[in-house]
This record gives sequence, C-alpha cells and structure tokens, in this order.
Amino acid sequence: MSKRDPYDVLGVGRNATADEIKKAYRQMAIKHHPDKNPGDKAAEEKFKEAASSYEILSDPEKKARFDRFGHNTPGGGGGGFQGGGMNMEDIFSQFGDIFGGGFSGGGFGQRSRGQRVVKGSNLRVRMKLSLEEIAQGVEKQLKLNKLVRGKGSEYSTCRTCNGQGQVTRVQSTFIGHMQTVNTCPTCGGMGQTVSKRAPGSDEHGLVREEAVVSVKIPAGVEEGMQLNISGMGNDAPAGGVPGDLLVVIEEEPNADLKRDGHDLHYEAFISVIDAALGSSIEVPLVSGKAKVKVEPGTQSNHTLRLKGKGLPSVNHHGLGDLFVHVMVWTPTDLSKEERGALEKLRQSPGFQPKPTAKDRGFFERVREMFGN
Repeated sequence: MSKRDPYDVLGVGRNATADEIKKAYRQMAIKHHPDKNPGDKAAEEKFKEAASSYEILSDPEKKARFDRFGHNTPGGGGGGFQGGGMNMEDIFSQFGDIFGGGFSGGGFGQRSRGQRVVKGSNLRVRMKLSLEEIAQGVEKQLKLNKLVRGKGSEYSTCRTCNGQGQVTRVQSTFIGHMQTVNTCPTCGGMGQTVSKRAPGSDEHGLVREEAVVSVKIPAGVEEGMQLNISGMGNDAPAGGVPGDLLVVIEEEPNADLKRDGHDLHYEAFISVIDAALGSSIEVPLVSGKAKVKVEPGTQSNHTLRLKGKGLPSVNHHGLGDLFVHVMVWTPTDLSKEERGALEKLRQSPGFQPKPTAKDRGFFERVREMFGN
C-alpha cells in the first residue's frame, strides 16, 4: 500500500465530505488515466496511488482506522490495494462507477470493466480481554451468526447482460456516437441472478447460520483497536467473495493495575513504621508477583520503577514499565496502648519534620503550574 497520506494524495482536508473526496479522486483519476497517458509509467503509478487512497477514504471503517492509527493499522487483512503491484483491472472493476460508466470512442480507450466481483458485508463483534490476555496475546473462539450461501440455492446467467455484468448504451451527440458502459441494473454487476432459492434463504439465496471461528489476538492491543480478518464475514451471492470480520477490542478492568499506554501503575500502601525503617513489599505483576525494597525514610507518593514489567507494544517496540506509587498510610483506629506508644515518640527528635529544600519546592511548582 502506498505509504503517503491518502488525504495528501487526493489533496483534501481531514474534514472533507464523502462527495468532496469522491470529486477529488475523480479529477485525479481522469488526469492520470492510462488511456490519456499511454506508456507513461509515472502517470500509471499516480493513478494507482489515487485509487489506493480513495479505497481507504471512501470506506468509513477504513477511514476511521487510518485516522486513528495511520498506516500502522493492526490486524492486517483487508487493508486495501498494494501500491505498484495492483492490478489495473481491479481499479476499474471496483471504482469504474466513479466515472459514470466505462467509456469508449471519444473518451477513454477500449477498456472494458466486465463482470465485477461482489463482496459480502462485514461482520463486527466486540471481544473483551483481560490484562493478562493482552500482555501475552491470545487465541479465542468466536461464535458468529453469519450469512452463508444456502444449500440448494442456484444461480444462472443474467438475461439482461448475458453474464457480462454490464450493459452498453450508444447515444448520438453533436460530436458523434458516444458509447457508455454501466453496471447491469438486474444483477448488480455479478453476471448472475438467483434462479432457485434454498429454503429459508433471502432474495440473494443466503441463509443465516451459526459458525465458530478462531481469532488470534496479538499481544499489546488497546481498548478500541479494531482487527480486520479478511474473508471471515458474510458470504456474497453467486461467485462473490466473503466480507471481513471486524473485531473491536475491549479491556476488562484490573483490580490492582491501571494501564497507561504500554506502562502500568500500582498503588502500594505501607505503614508509617515501614516507611521510616524500610521494608520489603509484594507487588502484583500482570502474571505473578515481585518483591520490591522500600528504603528507610521513604516519603509518601514516592515512585519506584520496575523496568520492562509493563505491556508489550503491538508493533513489537519493546515493553513498558511498571510504576509503583508508594503511599504512606496513617492509622485512624488506635488502641489505648498504641496511642500511648506514639505519644512517647511524638516529642522524639527523630519524629520531628525536617523538610528539605526539595520538599519545600511544592508551592513553587504550584505557582508555576498556575502562572502566579
């Protein structure tokens, strides 16, 4: 796929409407059309690049994925055309209607779009994942209710277009005869129509059935990410190809760990005595636990960093970290004996506050934050 920004390729803004995107693509396609630029490889590549960009921006789902992830869309599958290796006939079969039908004679050469391949509709499902599943990646079985070609449904050649998927019309104009080629209105370009429907099938010969599919989820996915699994959606009638399965990721909350991108955060509460004398505390990881040393004299809200104990990147860019926020817990329900022991320590020199210049910098930081 072209790595250029499709908005830049078509020369439209990110807030462009569907009509504006379509108009921009039509202008570029006409300008760089191979029949207007015979033998010009540069024009052909621009024509393909424009088609690739329009294929993304004209599809609301693909456009939304690109707006969020750019060209690094996770999940692969169904991502669009493959740059310079794209078949020119694919462009005409999928986007020929942009030109109001194929042209021959006074316009664009002798190219015929022919029968088009119809694609089934996409299926979208939501998948909830635990933090451990996100960290390790997981393979899950999904039960789908999808459209499949009914057993007993039969298809025959369309009588309107004789299986060509298009109809030709000749008009007389002041510059001579103009021949236009349009998608067949009877079969929708498939070249076939339903001649016999299976019991319980719809007008396209499709029935709903339950199916179980296996889905591999890569490690490091995030809430809202959408994985595109090509060919696992609804069937298309006749000789069409199945649609795609779109899996939207949802994260299940974790009782201890909070996620921030690839990093994790944990609040560890310790007593005043442990903060003063130092201690060893147990910290939960995504899988398992780790012992962390708390140094003597640790202050509340001190942060410890466990490098590489976070989550992996879905793009394999390493591991995040786990940040342990040490919070000193002050007791509120003391016995008479406990209160007496603390009263003896109250006047002890070691228990008198001795804030450093760094500690006193809190108010300076607040002034800087609010600009006072």
